[in-house]
Amino acid sequence: QVQLVESGGGLVQPGGSLRLSCAASGSILRINNMGWYRQAPGKLRELVARITTGGSTNYADFVKGRFTISRDYLQMNSLKPEDTAVYYCRADLFGDQNVYWGQGTQVTGSS
Repeated sequence: QVQLVESGGGLVQPGGSLRLSCAASGSILRINNMGWYRQAPGKLRELVARITTGGSTNYADFVKGRFTISRDYLQMNSLKPEDTAVYYCRADLFGDQNVYWGQGTQVTGSS
């Protein structure tokens, strides 16, 4: 198992930046892919960005050029009010069919 704890959310003005962190504990050497997802009120949870064990990344179209993912954080630049959501860290492990989620951190873009 692995436990994930997000931090770094907050209130930000349009055009501002935030860095979200994902602290992992437990079987961290078995972590395979990691990702960030978000869920806005009344909407489904959606992929923001993900990174493989080898460092390959892919991004949702709505964050390309603005967000950067690493295995430890999500750097968010040029934030927009529509980026307002709870952001979740996600991980899967080698040899484990489960998917692990953090508790989420709120990002609010003021308008």
